[in-house]
Amino acid sequence: MLYRIILALRHFAYDKGLKKVRHASVPTICVGNIAVGGTGKTPHTEMILRQLLKSDNWAYRNIAVLSRGYKRRSKGFQIVPRDGSATLYGDEPAQMAHKFPSVTVAVDKNRVRGCNNLTEVEENKADIIVLDDAFQYRKLASTLSIVLVDYNRPVNKDHLMPWGHLRDLPSRMRKADAVILTKCPPYLDEWEKTQWRKKLGLKDGQPLFFTSVSYAAAEPVFPEADPHYIYAQRLVLVTGIANDAALRSHLSDTYKIIRRMEFGDHHRYTRGDMHKLASAIKENPTACLMTTEKDAQRMRDVKKVNDKVKLRLFYVPVQATFLSPEEEAAFTAFLLEKLGAPVTE
Repeated sequence: MLYRIILALRHFAYDKGLKKVRHASVPTICVGNIAVGGTGKTPHTEMILRQLLKSDNWAYRNIAVLSRGYKRRSKGFQIVPRDGSATLYGDEPAQMAHKFPSVTVAVDKNRVRGCNNLTEVEENKADIIVLDDAFQYRKLASTLSIVLVDYNRPVNKDHLMPWGHLRDLPSRMRKADAVILTKCPPYLDEWEKTQWRKKLGLKDGQPLFFTSVSYAAAEPVFPEADPHYIYAQRLVLVTGIANDAALRSHLSDTYKIIRRMEFGDHHRYTRGDMHKLASAIKENPTACLMTTEKDAQRMRDVKKVNDKVKLRLFYVPVQATFLSPEEEAAFTAFLLEKLGAPVTE
């Protein structure tokens, strides 16, 4: 109850203008949630980047991503280089900088300062900024806000921390420009979609979209990896994310998971952890080591990784995909309409 009162008072202060709200000088897209971890913010941020990069309006503009850079060791505002480490910049920003070389990726806990810096740099001055996990950052008002909700963890059956996973009031979803229900099964009929709208308590006309998780072929974490191990029948799964259930289900279709090594979300891997992986493959010499894309970013920062681990360690790329081409087209139209045309100097 105390946490609920604090949240309500904080939002009241911002809604009534008692606390100052600032706007960036360029359009901003906020991708966030009201629960702690596991809703798929990074895959959806990447999905939005792909939508922008293939649109006529924004493909040839300077697109930027601004993230807090959770658990990074660097301080203040930083531009993430393409080969930037997860240790210095955070696993998610490092991952996006590596995957999207034409996009400027930056980190700053102070999002107002971060936006100002991105729009004041003469070289590659940002024309649009995607804000990763900024829905609770009320000091900065975004042009477009998108809230993600996990299909497997509906907010109407959850509770505020510490008894549940919610870090914000469920009613805050009604303030979002759109809501995306993530990690859905491949098909939902119209009746179930309507029921979800009621469960979430959305406003009339508030857009609700549905996405699923799509996995690509496994890729090596280190260049020394032997691709023959991908075809092994046995697998040791290593994860340090909020929820690996979907990945486990996907891999179980192909492999027998003989051991699961689970670390905390955003775990910073050490040489000791790599020794544990080496021990696991010594005990299971025909097995492959598999991890997530975000974990791979953090593992690359570990110095002097065992050569046998490098040979067998792979990650599974993940994407957020809409349930149908029609729904993707509707989301694209919604996105471009809300953003409007870029300002031409």
